[in-house]
Amino acid sequence: MSGTQTKDWNPETYARFRGLRLRPALDLLAQVPEVPTGDIVDLGCGAGAVAADLAARFAGRPLIGVDSSPAMLAEAAETGCYDRLDQADAALWAPHAPPALIFSNALCQWLPDHPGLFARLARALMPGGVLAVQMPRQYDEPSHRLLRDLAADLFPDRFDFTGWRAPVAPPQDYARMLMPLGAVSVWETHYVQVLPKADQGHPVRQFTQSTAMRPFVDKLTGDEAPRFIAAYDDALGTAYPAEPDGTVLFPFQRVFFILTRPN
Repeated sequence: MSGTQTKDWNPETYARFRGLRLRPALDLLAQVPEVPTGDIVDLGCGAGAVAADLAARFAGRPLIGVDSSPAMLAEAAETGCYDRLDQADAALWAPHAPPALIFSNALCQWLPDHPGLFARLARALMPGGVLAVQMPRQYDEPSHRLLRDLAADLFPDRFDFTGWRAPVAPPQDYARMLMPLGAVSVWETHYVQVLPKADQGHPVRQFTQSTAMRPFVDKLTGDEAPRFIAAYDDALGTAYPAEPDGTVLFPFQRVFFILTRPN
């Protein structure tokens, strides 16, 4: 999780959709090739959702978790899978020794300057090491676009998206960005997620409130937040209508890449 967030992350809220959030991480892990002998870094490890799978895949290698959130790191420690846990802002983090793998699931969308960031992480790897990254690319979809539109409409004194650019680029941009750094594979996946009927609010809001919605609500007062959330729920009802059983089909787009540093 990004160190740029002013409030700590809530592991319980984030974990409500653990299965849906874990699948892209496992899809990324399945494409990671064999790596040299060395440290395995879970960059933005959160509560350690991928820890057991990383530990099983790279048995006998030191597994290091890095996250900016004390609450998430406390949860990650409970997995018993990590050899070390470091609290650090991923935008500034540097390894103690060149790792064999830097694995980053749903973190880098929070970080700026992707050309500089990924070049720095690639240089930090040992020869033949691998950088594996997954990021949501949902910013032009209603789930995320409505957050910007409603915030700018309801609270123009705090939200101005003039000149705004999505923090995650199209996959071909990452291919061009990464090709000079090593062998690269880039792909994109649309997941059609089936969200269960929510006891309160729209199911998509339940999904986004622990991630995409956080920076918006953090800027609102206690009286303003319910107004914003109610408007968001209403708009989501039109964009993502419920199925007869109350579930909602929620397409979600993610971009992946695997970069292998030359030997």
